[in-house]
Amino acid sequence: MQHGTKISPPRGRGRPRRVDPDAALDLALAAFWTGGYHGTSLDDLSAATGMNRPSLYATLGDKQQIYLRALARFAHLMEATVGAAMAEATSLRDALARFYGSALDIYQSGDDAARGCFVICTAAVEAPEAPAIREALQATLDLIDRRLAARFAQARDAGELPPGVDVEALGVLAAATLHSLAIRARSGASRAALDALAAASITQLLDPRA
Repeated sequence: MQHGTKISPPRGRGRPRRVDPDAALDLALAAFWTGGYHGTSLDDLSAATGMNRPSLYATLGDKQQIYLRALARFAHLMEATVGAAMAEATSLRDALARFYGSALDIYQSGDDAARGCFVICTAAVEAPEAPAIREALQATLDLIDRRLAARFAQARDAGELPPGVDVEALGVLAAATLHSLAIRARSGASRAALDALAAASITQLLDPRA
């Protein structure tokens, strides 16, 4: 996601260079992901995107607007990447393994391999004092819960789980493991340790008696 700003060739003398908004947003997202919302200044965003403040405002908005757009972009990335990985699975166990594995690939995608989840690890800090960020965070959490509950319901209907199982509760528990992985990844936990936690969680979710 951390690719360079794309600038189109000038069409003639005096024409300003045009910045690709998506590329600029990716660069801003990367800055926020590392420094958090409060830890990332407008000067930091200008430096990250290669844009001066007027261009930054004109292209992406003010600081909170840029952050909220970055949250939405990350949520879309997770939905496309992690959701696709789950869809390819042929069993619930495989779906959960792919779900956690693909999420960890993203959480450990930084140069220092310790970024965790952009949403969980940055938005949760700002939520108490920023209603718009709190609403975006809650919407993301609700979406994850629903997606997981739907997958558990699919497994129940296919006979992989008991008929009376509470799929909504399982979805929330599976999401709680994801959030723990996000925080532990940001703290620098090894991939082996994170994979082991995911595997243990999957076993408990599929059969609490195991």
